[in-house]
Amino acid sequence: MSAASHAPAITGILVPHMVPLDAKGRIDEEELFRYVQWLVDRGVHGLYPNGSTGEFLRFTVEERRKIVQIVCKAAAGRVPVVAGAAEGTAAETIRACEHCLEAGARAVAVVAPYYYRLSAESVEAYFREIGAHSPIDVTLYHIPMLASPIEIPVVRRLAEEFPRIIGIKDSSGDISHMQRLITAVRPVRPGFSFLTGWDPALTSMLLVGCSGATVATSGIMPEMTRAVFDMAMAGDVKGAMRLQPRIIELFDMAMQGADFPEGYRVAASCRGFRMGPSRQPASTKQLADRAALAERLTTLLQTLGMNRARPSDAVVPVA
Repeated sequence: MSAASHAPAITGILVPHMVPLDAKGRIDEEELFRYVQWLVDRGVHGLYPNGSTGEFLRFTVEERRKIVQIVCKAAAGRVPVVAGAAEGTAAETIRACEHCLEAGARAVAVVAPYYYRLSAESVEAYFREIGAHSPIDVTLYHIPMLASPIEIPVVRRLAEEFPRIIGIKDSSGDISHMQRLITAVRPVRPGFSFLTGWDPALTSMLLVGCSGATVATSGIMPEMTRAVFDMAMAGDVKGAMRLQPRIIELFDMAMQGADFPEGYRVAASCRGFRMGPSRQPASTKQLADRAALAERLTTLLQTLGMNRARPSDAVVPVA
């Protein structure tokens, strides 16, 4: 069994950010670097590249590796990087884990097997293979609407037996499930990290014991999601609850205005980043709808006092 690292537990707001693309659909490396530095400058606790919001399935293996390299370089050790490392097989995922370690990531996020709907026994066997052979700490990624679910007893056994498996991101949005998960796992693994991936329940999840969050709105409103985390940790329930509706408003607007995660590409553009066109083809009507969405998002962000990033913000060459 691989020995676990003694690095601090993963906590706080980790951003599952999108990747800027140029006019030809290639990774805009300089803009990605600028975007990541801007996020860190605004107080996020970590970065979460190659997740669902980061469209990991729309990039090649080589591109995913390049994204992790750029993000780790931009983070420059100021915040941890938890990089998505999910591939089609356990063996390929372990190779991705090796690359993330080489690039400087703190840990990886591994989603349960997707496309094929697997039994709990098969999901556990998959993570046992990764837990036994990954050279880097692993966070599980539970997103049952898109991948095989990771049952609570499975998480408990994995947490108990594999030091390399250090946390879980749960995007189910189910608060009762999260409470049951924390109750089952924390007694056998006190330092295990519980991260919510569901923006509308951010405050509630933090108040029931989550260690932090990886929510898409943090890539658009890093200032506000950080403020909610700080307030929740300080016991300022009223303050956190006062901001939560604004997070829900942005979430609903981005999710309903375009197919996920395209609304967040539009929203990041509204904060002043050159995000470029999506790799997913769009109809003329969809493009018009996104233009209208941009107007609504701009108005919302201006109302909240969220200014556009200046061209000079965090500009550092990636070469």
